Amino acid sequence: MNLLLTDPFSLSQDYPENLTHILNYGRSTCLKFNRKGDYLASGLFDGSVIVFDFDTYGIARVLRGHTRPITSLSWSRDGRYLLSGSRDWLCILWDLKDGKRVKTVRFEAPIWGAELHPYSHQIFVVSLFEDAPTLVDFTDGTIRKHLLNDVAFAKTSSGDDEENASGSPSPENQQEVQEKQSTLVATFTTSGQYIFTGTSKGWLNIIDSESFQTVRSERITTSNIKHIAFSSSGKQFIINSSDRTIRLFNTPDLSYTDPNNWELSVIHRFQDVVNRLQWNSITFNSNGDYVLASTYQDQHDIYIWETEVGSLVKIIEAPREEIVDVQWHPNRPLIAATGLDKGTIYVWATVTPQQWSALAPDFVEVDENVEYEEREDEFDVIPDEIANKRRLDQEDEDDVDVVTIERVRGEFSDESFVIPVILDEEEETFEDSDSD
Repeated sequence: MNLLLTDPFSLSQDYPENLTHILNYGRSTCLKFNRKGDYLASGLFDGSVIVFDFDTYGIARVLRGHTRPITSLSWSRDGRYLLSGSRDWLCILWDLKDGKRVKTVRFEAPIWGAELHPYSHQIFVVSLFEDAPTLVDFTDGTIRKHLLNDVAFAKTSSGDDEENASGSPSPENQQEVQEKQSTLVATFTTSGQYIFTGTSKGWLNIIDSESFQTVRSERITTSNIKHIAFSSSGKQFIINSSDRTIRLFNTPDLSYTDPNNWELSVIHRFQDVVNRLQWNSITFNSNGDYVLASTYQDQHDIYIWETEVGSLVKIIEAPREEIVDVQWHPNRPLIAATGLDKGTIYVWATVTPQQWSALAPDFVEVDENVEYEEREDEFDVIPDEIANKRRLDQEDEDDVDVVTIERVRGEFSDESFVIPVILDEEEETFEDSDSD
């Protein structure tokens, strides 16, 4: 009964083209949609975190606890908890029900990035500046930090005969790569069983999230690996490196117990061969059909490639501001991006005409004015008794369902946490938080 009043034939446009909204609240440094897409979190340069209600573009929460710029944001699966990482060496887990801090974890270096486990808000992985990546677990109430190995492993000379088709050795024939390198990015797979990390020397390390051991290393490039992103289905992932190339991979079948059976081969390479552009941020669209990337420095564009054949389908011209972070809405053809200079949030979306004829069965849309011919009894005075009887008879005939929620195509199907409105919110001091 509550289907959107939009023309279903207009939904064929599956990537946005028009700049529809501009959000200004502080200087934004990073963005993140929740899983349903009804809230957008924005980390600010002053250390605050703003949560926007994306239906009304109003502010649902203002979270203050950091003292330096926010570098990363991560939502829990149900959308109730939000993890923020900052250059002040802190990661804070927020409960959006009341805006309070659940946990505050201090590290020994600034935060590159932090990401929550896909199925638990009490586990997260963090990549640190010139320090080993760390898995944090406080499921039992006590904060435990597990250092992850940030060195790569290569086959020994005795393991040449046991090398598999992808060029990786068996685990018993591995040795550490004696290169000074640091982990720049760490992210969970969609199942949370493994952690993919990228190093400053171009190595992709796959780490078991339970044993904390590196089970596979692959040399992807000789440059820094800056970003790793998985599609929503987890079947593909992309890697952004400093060699100006974005590489698309099919996610290997991680159910194989022997990591040598995991095939890691590049499906497509996305790059600008003419201008040789660097890329600031990368992401997939909601169903993994497109890859999105924002350009670095002089250019102010957002490139969209399709993943089937790897062709460029659209270049969105951004305002005269370098785009540092870009996010695709989880369920709609909508892009949110933030600029470097002013920290303004730009929103691109498809403009779909409203189908007003859906308001009533007899509603007719006309291109020009027409002369209306009234019915003979249209304006007759009807006694109240007869009018009420007609109305009651009509209500008895019509069975109105006010409980069932009908889903439109592409709409999120799972239940999600709704941030309650706090009318009298008290300021929380930093000392009240649980820190380690």
